[in-house]
Amino acid sequence: MTHKHSARPASQRQLRVGEEVRHVLSALFQRGDFRDPTLQSLNLTITEVRVSPDLRNATVFVTPLGGGDIATAVKALRHAAGFLRGQVAHEINLRFAPNLSFEADTSFEHAARIETILHQPEVARDLAAPQEQDDLGEDPDDGA
Repeated sequence: MTHKHSARPASQRQLRVGEEVRHVLSALFQRGDFRDPTLQSLNLTITEVRVSPDLRNATVFVTPLGGGDIATAVKALRHAAGFLRGQVAHEINLRFAPNLSFEADTSFEHAARIETILHQPEVARDLAAPQEQDDLGEDPDDGA
């Protein structure tokens, strides 16, 4: 017997803590008062923060504004993770500040790729075909 492992949806507390962490980090980057010149020059959007059920770990998804180098940004963020965690700890009242890990957010590229595929002529034709049959009053399941 095989068990399907399904991830539990995030609790309200996880979602709230994730949003608080996202706001604190966004404000930090908006102010830009870092000693590290790489961090100072980062122009990022923090798209999402996913917090573990025990609230001890948080994955921060980032994307550069204006198409900057995401690999360099993630490397700099990982290097500064301890400092950033300390800043989050000062702003959010939690028993433990979550350990921060940083990942590139690829959801925008993924969405753009799907959009491109959907607009290819052969895909658009296939998507429109069932609608046209319905408009003509034909039953798409009718074999005649």
